[in-house]
Amino acid sequence: MSRSARTLLVVDKFATQAKAMRGVFDERFADPRRTNGDRFVWDFWHVPGQYTALRTPAYHYFPTKLYEAFHNDLVWWGRRTLGCHDISPPWLSCYVEGCRQELHGDVPHGPWAFVFSLTDWMQRKFRGGETLLLRDEVMDYWDGFASQGIVEEPQVLQAIPPRFNRLVVFDPRIPHGVRRVEGTLDPREGRLVVHGWFVQPRPFIEGPLRTSVLAKRIDDLAAVIEPFVKAGLAVSGMLSLQVVVAASGAVTKVGLLSDNTRVPRAYSDDRKRVLAVIQKAVRAWEFPKSKAASTVTLPLVFAT
Repeated sequence: MSRSARTLLVVDKFATQAKAMRGVFDERFADPRRTNGDRFVWDFWHVPGQYTALRTPAYHYFPTKLYEAFHNDLVWWGRRTLGCHDISPPWLSCYVEGCRQELHGDVPHGPWAFVFSLTDWMQRKFRGGETLLLRDEVMDYWDGFASQGIVEEPQVLQAIPPRFNRLVVFDPRIPHGVRRVEGTLDPREGRLVVHGWFVQPRPFIEGPLRTSVLAKRIDDLAAVIEPFVKAGLAVSGMLSLQVVVAASGAVTKVGLLSDNTRVPRAYSDDRKRVLAVIQKAVRAWEFPKSKAASTVTLPLVFAT
């Protein structure tokens, strides 16, 4: 994983299928005079003042075996890293001259959004096309405001280039968009991405540990969190832990995989304390002995 933060995960060189998927797209547009039916699958999605792009369901566009291999890799990554069991039906979107997405938030599509790029970014002939995320500092603009500081776009928006074979995963509640593409009308030269949401958060177990046994331990966490909730801590979002359970039944590792939980800034320290208390409680878990170790991706969803 090349970059990780509370609200953003970036994985470069993600899919072994990327070149083949890109090849399918380029072959279909190689001859602009060709009239095969597979060229007529695009919806020109235009909502005035908000969205403009060409899009089509990704799972229908590519050959079945090729797409299913990519889809399965993406799903398994989401299970292991986020604790999300599945993904929404993803879109394949192409951006040429004038295409863009203005800032918006995706609620309640899923706890994490993803953008997987098939864009030939290093050889691009267009300007724009970056994924834009509103910076946390802007959402808490007056907290620590300094009148002497420079405020220009880089201080307001985080721009993430859609490099080829890059997976970008972010908190979809954050206002986000796509910078307007300018400079080409050729689909092969535009911004090409597969995008959607990770959905259905629930524990994911690799190993002999039984779900019913794990569920009892998870129920115990409510008592750990309850004092903070009663004290007024309003947490929203989701965090996922990696929990390694040895064959002896002892927990040997508890690590933070992903976290987009949010609280009012005044409660930031309390949020960190809750996380520490949860990790401490999980480290103390004990399970029945088994023949092998188990690794658990444990998602915890907080709603206010």
